[in-house]
Amino acid sequence: MTVKDWFAKRKEMQIARRTQETQIDDSIGKLWVKCYNCDAQLLRKDVEENLEVCPKCGYHFRINARTRINQLFDENSFEELFGNITTADPLEFVDTDSYKKRITQAKAKTNMNEAVISGVGKIDGQEVAAAVMDFEFMGGSMGSVVGEKVTLAMEEALKRKIPMIAITASGGARMQESILSLMQMAKTSCAVARLNEAGLLYITVLTEPTFGGVTASFATLGDIIIAEQDARIGFAGRRVIEQTIRQSLPADFQTANYLMKYGQIDMISSRQDLKETLSKLIRLHSK
Repeated sequence: MTVKDWFAKRKEMQIARRTQETQIDDSIGKLWVKCYNCDAQLLRKDVEENLEVCPKCGYHFRINARTRINQLFDENSFEELFGNITTADPLEFVDTDSYKKRITQAKAKTNMNEAVISGVGKIDGQEVAAAVMDFEFMGGSMGSVVGEKVTLAMEEALKRKIPMIAITASGGARMQESILSLMQMAKTSCAVARLNEAGLLYITVLTEPTFGGVTASFATLGDIIIAEQDARIGFAGRRVIEQTIRQSLPADFQTANYLMKYGQIDMISSRQDLKETLSKLIRLHSK
């Protein structure tokens, strides 16, 4: 065996060992999950049965839009609408990657067309329109399609004369669409105004995290604003604010409890109580 052959064989053995270790890690990851808050090692099955909430400390893990829909809406009652609307690339935007490539990757990762699912479903038998955002799709950023689908969900509520629920999880406006994404703030806010004029109930549920243009528009215009426990909510990020004002902010700044303390939201709900809370509010405000 030559020296070259020896190094080649050694490299093959190292690659095979790393592949085996990766497979073992993946197998463990499917069975166990670590809590970010208390560092407890938890059986994934126990976390899923507890609605993706740590059974040790109550920490709320992030969940995607489809999981949220399954948790909140009656079984097989949710009908997705406007799912065929997809994102264009009006500015032909390119940074380290093209916008088109990022959208393609996000679709493959989440099996969704965009960062929001709009539709109509039932909560304890009560029909509601809903827009449920997903942070896994490009950070839940709001581009033209997200704004359109949220607005269309509100228009569906107007058409059917039913309550509207927006469940937010977003880093803000989508930079790849520039001013077109910022226009969605005005567009969704106008749709909220139409709900208000029609006397229809509009509830917003702010989840971890809700920031930027979404916070500055339809997320905080609800008749009733609910924050999920442990959610961080704000406009700019904590570090940006501290650098701007040259002061340290409180440890609980931009948390649900902080916003509740200063009257920026109406209530905080744990994930286990959220469906019941929404059901009671809808029933209370129904004619």
